Amino acid sequence: MEVNIFQVDAFSSRPFGGNPTVVVLDSKNIDEKGMQKIANEMNTMQTTFVNQLTDDIVKARFFSRVCEVDICGHGTIATFYTMADKGYIRPIDNGIKKVTLDTNIGKFNVELKYRFGEVEHIFMEQDRPKSYGFVEDIEEVLKAMNLNKSQIGINNIYYKPEIISTGSKSLLLAVNNKFTLDNISIDFCALKSVSEKLNIRSVHAFYLPKINSEEVYARNFSPIVGMDEEPATGTASGALIYYLKKNNLISSNEITSLQGESMNRPSKIYSFIEEDKNGYKVKVGGDAVIVMEGILKY
Repeated sequence: MEVNIFQVDAFSSRPFGGNPTVVVLDSKNIDEKGMQKIANEMNTMQTTFVNQLTDDIVKARFFSRVCEVDICGHGTIATFYTMADKGYIRPIDNGIKKVTLDTNIGKFNVELKYRFGEVEHIFMEQDRPKSYGFVEDIEEVLKAMNLNKSQIGINNIYYKPEIISTGSKSLLLAVNNKFTLDNISIDFCALKSVSEKLNIRSVHAFYLPKINSEEVYARNFSPIVGMDEEPATGTASGALIYYLKKNNLISSNEITSLQGESMNRPSKIYSFIEEDKNGYKVKVGGDAVIVMEGILKY
């Protein structure tokens, strides 16, 4: 059997940045075991398997090297960029084209921003943010990350770490300066164990340079799904802007997350939040670039 594969750097406009993702555009004849074997063989952060239902509805499944995950931000960005670039989605000259992503946990709106017939940015609407509470006893998490409580907070004020989901659960952990963020040293076995106890997919550590900053620096650790550190994480970025907004740390409805610097894979993730009668809505987006394409034979 042969399948066409594309390796895409999501949340970057240049090769060798962002989060590397493999996209399989026609997966209708691949069973679940085959998907997991391919993901393991590709050995990237995520492999996405696509089944296009209509011109405007796309079914996708996401696999890390070790397991299936319900939703993946960078996998979504990579998938729709590739589909647009390869002609699977009918383009428009300028403006926003809306399509639907169908996943294991429901359907999500995706927006493709076109300029002169080319995709410029892709944005994904996420689940409405949901808090699963604060982690009062944080010592086990801090020990796994070689941090102490005095290093946690923003502007010398302690902010409680909180579990938030916009599709998958992340623990949001503020650190007090960029040096601390850059020098986090993880015991991944210990962090995996803590993640299992807390029932979270990742720990999303971040540094906010000042109140109302337009940028935030972040690192994401997801050993529970086989990704020790990710250079770009869309779902956790959605949770992060919600955390910042509800704690009155930003007045704007948008922020840029800078991630991946510690891995020499710089990423830019654009996050947006708005409030309506039902609460907050979040979307995240960015660029992507195809760096390799070929045929997998198996």
